[in-house]
Amino acid sequence: MSAGLRRYYGKGHWHFITFSCYRRLPLLKTVRARDIFLKELGRVRDEMGFRLLGYVVMPEHVHLLMSEPPQGTPSTVLQKLKLRVARKLRKRRRPASAGQMRLPFAETGEPLRAFWQARFYDFNVYSQGKKKEKLNYMHANPVIRGLVKHPRDWPWSSWGFYQGVAGLVGIDVEE
Repeated sequence: MSAGLRRYYGKGHWHFITFSCYRRLPLLKTVRARDIFLKELGRVRDEMGFRLLGYVVMPEHVHLLMSEPPQGTPSTVLQKLKLRVARKLRKRRRPASAGQMRLPFAETGEPLRAFWQARFYDFNVYSQGKKKEKLNYMHANPVIRGLVKHPRDWPWSSWGFYQGVAGLVGIDVEE
């Protein structure tokens, strides 16, 4: 484990999590890939019982604002989520020739050694101000990156929930 990376669990904080696709390749660049990711995020949340305040799925990385699960840690949540998403996205929808791959990096011809970077960034969110800052950062990410002109145009984030519109994954109301 890297000496500079510390995780602080068990304090009741929210966690702002960032994790990336392998080599920051745009493995989540398709609608199908982002939809599969969000479907699995919802399933893992239901199974593990953590609360979700925000998310954004970008072509090459993901941000989550989440609680710790009742059993385990955000690390165990991400392990399960990343494994499931990688398995689903590596599956072929229909039989293909031996040289065909379903992932968006196939045009490089290079076999993919992994789907996700092994590590992730975890920032403990301990105040209302930081929570708002992290949500704003997530929701602005697709606009800043030039993917859309307004956050409402990127359905793979929790922005809509905060505007009264149901999103692809439910958000937990904070008590």
